[in-house]
Amino acid sequence: MSRFSEVKNLVMSLEADFEKFYDKGNQAAGTRVRKGMQELKNLAQAIRTEVQDKKNAG
Repeated sequence: MSRFSEVKNLVMSLEADFEKFYDKGNQAAGTRVRKGMQELKNLAQAIRTEVQDKKNAG
């Protein structure tokens, strides 16, 4: 469950940058959003692998 907490914390940390980018047009915030989403993608892949390994182990 610690991985789930990591996902939640990452998404919550990006909230301000999402608002700055979409509401105010701040381009630097868009770069931070893209970086954060890449981290989220990598974390999600790690979780998928972990779940698959645990499932296959029985």
